[in-house]
Amino acid sequence: MTPLILIPTRMAATRLPGKPLADIGGKPMIVRAWEQAVLSGLPVAVAAGDPEIVAVIEGVGGRAVLTDPALPSGSDRALAALETLDPDGEYDAVINLQGDMPFADPGLATACAALLHGEPSCDIATLVAPELDASDRANVDVVKAVLAIEEGRRHARALYFTRSTLFGDGPVWRHIGIYGYRREALKRFCAAPPSPLEKREKLEQLRALELGLSIWAATVEEAPISVDNPSDLEVARALV
Repeated sequence: MTPLILIPTRMAATRLPGKPLADIGGKPMIVRAWEQAVLSGLPVAVAAGDPEIVAVIEGVGGRAVLTDPALPSGSDRALAALETLDPDGEYDAVINLQGDMPFADPGLATACAALLHGEPSCDIATLVAPELDASDRANVDVVKAVLAIEEGRRHARALYFTRSTLFGDGPVWRHIGIYGYRREALKRFCAAPPSPLEKREKLEQLRALELGLSIWAATVEEAPISVDNPSDLEVARALV
């Protein structure tokens, strides 16, 4: 496969306005996310909703595409950037990284690419990590992936994603919001309206499942830090 990493981002974050340009140890957050993606060895571009983000990325030698700020989701922004950068279809897969994960291991992107390459039935690849503690199970902010996983395996097909508490014994997998899409799967996903389960759980990956797309998840040791609010930003700054 020929994958392209795209990092969709915009300034109008509800809980942390201007988040992409928030300073973390002397660098804007989006620059740190871009730098980590570049370390994967895959081609990278930022799908920006605002010209100031484009200017910052181009200022460090990166590629950025200005997209419509009104696009409803990061997936739509990634598709818009892909069609601008690659109208001839050279790239047949997209790895959608999050611009608010400034320290994401480069191996996360390559894990998604490997899953798309290795599983012919996989339309969308994603990642999961073990729960941090028992409180995760009842926390609606922790998205749980329900996997058909066999003992000893490191990846499996995802049957569902939920914010609810899961019943019974067994591992609880925290979903990490990083995706790898086959190009046609991304186009099909973005062309469809929000689905009933997506609107109920507020999880866009459920739209893909309702469309009949197959999602596979690879397990990793831990989830990267995500900066969603001012307190998360202080944690990220302390880490630097």
